Amino acid sequence: MAACLALPLGISLNSCQAGGQGSAVLWTDRPEFAFYAEYFNNAQELYRVEVRYFDSPARQLINTKEYPDIVAGSWLKSASTRAFFKPLDSLFKNKSFLKSDFYPRLLAMGNIDGKQYLLPVSFNAPVIVFSRDKAELLSNPFTVGFEEIKKLGKNYNSESGGVYTRMGFSPAWDSNFLFITASLFNVSFREASPLAWDEQALERAMNFAYEWTSTINSSVQAEDDFKFKYFYDPPERLVMSGRILFAHMDSDELFTLAEEWRNSLGFRWIAEGDAIPLSENSGYMGMAKRGKSPDAARAFIYWFYEQGTQRQFLEKSREDRSFEISFGIGGGFSALRPVTEQLFPQFYPELLGHMPPEDHLSPPNILPWNWTALKERAILPYLQERAHQPNADNIFSLERRIADWSRLNG
Repeated sequence: MAACLALPLGISLNSCQAGGQGSAVLWTDRPEFAFYAEYFNNAQELYRVEVRYFDSPARQLINTKEYPDIVAGSWLKSASTRAFFKPLDSLFKNKSFLKSDFYPRLLAMGNIDGKQYLLPVSFNAPVIVFSRDKAELLSNPFTVGFEEIKKLGKNYNSESGGVYTRMGFSPAWDSNFLFITASLFNVSFREASPLAWDEQALERAMNFAYEWTSTINSSVQAEDDFKFKYFYDPPERLVMSGRILFAHMDSDELFTLAEEWRNSLGFRWIAEGDAIPLSENSGYMGMAKRGKSPDAARAFIYWFYEQGTQRQFLEKSREDRSFEISFGIGGGFSALRPVTEQLFPQFYPELLGHMPPEDHLSPPNILPWNWTALKERAILPYLQERAHQPNADNIFSLERRIADWSRLNG
């Protein structure tokens, strides 16, 4: 599994030899699909699936003249990529393949103009983690919001000689938490040319982050000094040592921590109101219009979404210990509600009594296929600078940063 996770761009995973109407080619950015294809090939003799790994299947679709039969990965819903897929509505004519088995809001994201072009595979959500002996401090067994994090963090802060020796939490420790803050303030990043958002909501979100720092943790300088002095250890170690009260991470990161750490940590889903913002890289699967083996592709999709099949995935992951480096199904919670709600707690006992409430799950908007680079190069640096500045006029605007990045990167 570790070797597959490290495969470079464009390397075939060689699950089988492709060719002929009974063989389908699957492109993915999820190494787990190499094993899924192997299990499928061994489970029956009629069809075969060959898996090819790409860092960005969406980009590969745009630039290729050779097309796969199936694509499973992130960023497939953008305008430039969804045109490559065929509708999948006919799959639901089989009574064993039910729309009601999927998380409805995830399924709806793959529905375009009334037709189901993409099916959700997996998702992740952000959590706040803390030492398990601090669980009684939190008021809700499922979620935690900004105001409670601020209050508990301020009470936890400790100074000596004017210097913090203990700090509850800072939104600026991790620029990804600042992005979550923006999401929960309804900044609503979405695909445009290349991106659109609510500028006023963004200002409110970043003002909120700056005021959090200045009122709860004294100043930007105090936070920076604390981070420089103590953040040579990973956040989970700082939590367990008592140096900080809270840390932020995504669910796939939490559930691939070493078991000894997970057993010592508690967690809550980050939420405001009734919204838990799902990570933007949720996995989806579709059938390419120009695929040469639609029967094999359809057979694999039916098989993949059987609940018994996904139970086997989880069992295999536990047996070969690949769950230590890959979480759940395709790197996240399954998009099938019965699998996540009924099976996942059997394999991840920490989820017992802590499942994310279905009606709180809030998927992101449709984003451009190159979202990862755009976010890392333009958006997160802006959020980090803006959270340290009470006046946005003192830094380059996000619009300018995105324009500059787009001009340089096409």
